Amino acid sequence: MSLAEVDRKARRHLIVVDDDDRIRELLKQYLAREGYRVTTASGGAAARKLMETLDFDLAVFDVMMPGEDGFSLTRWLRERSGPAGRTPVLMLTARGLPEDRIEGLKLGADDYLPKPFEPEELLLRIHAILRRSGDRPAPRGPLSLGRCQFDLARSELTCDGELVRLTEGEQQLLRTLARSPHEPVDRLELARDTVDPSGRAVDVQVTRLRRKIEADPKTPRYLQTVRGVGYMLAPD
Repeated sequence: MSLAEVDRKARRHLIVVDDDDRIRELLKQYLAREGYRVTTASGGAAARKLMETLDFDLAVFDVMMPGEDGFSLTRWLRERSGPAGRTPVLMLTARGLPEDRIEGLKLGADDYLPKPFEPEELLLRIHAILRRSGDRPAPRGPLSLGRCQFDLARSELTCDGELVRLTEGEQQLLRTLARSPHEPVDRLELARDTVDPSGRAVDVQVTRLRRKIEADPKTPRYLQTVRGVGYMLAPD
């Protein structure tokens, strides 16, 4: 790891909330060795007090805790105004059921990792969330997609200089993908803004967008599928 990367990480302050003392301490030690500042809390009440007085770049919440669980804590955080309410959240849980994952994402979590997990996977997910939330600024100019361009500021797609009509769902999907070009976005994260949290509506929107953007929708160049994750926008 370069000195520049160590310095950048040292400015990143994470909060880890888990009622299991052993897991909480292991995560703190591991993430601290990776160069992050780490504060811990054993439950929702302690976490709220910390988050009301300190700024954090990312929160790691265990779902199954006595008293206030991770779902409730995430809901409280998302209801707060200002930068604090936009703090990215990674949820940890011993329950790996799809409905639990969907519930967490619907409440505003940025990612969801079932226990048991490898510490390296947790680290990679934290890296990805921080990259999406601030390490890489959103593109300012239109994104080039071959013969098409997408203007994120205006939510407008043009192909060969002509404005292409998009549904509200297609606009939202393109906006989300365009905020982090060349970065995979979880399919269920994309589904949070649709009427179908299972992700099927996202798949339909992707199919329709490919017909509008791609020269060959069956072998997409710009709106790519990332197997096991979701979708990625890969502009020129």
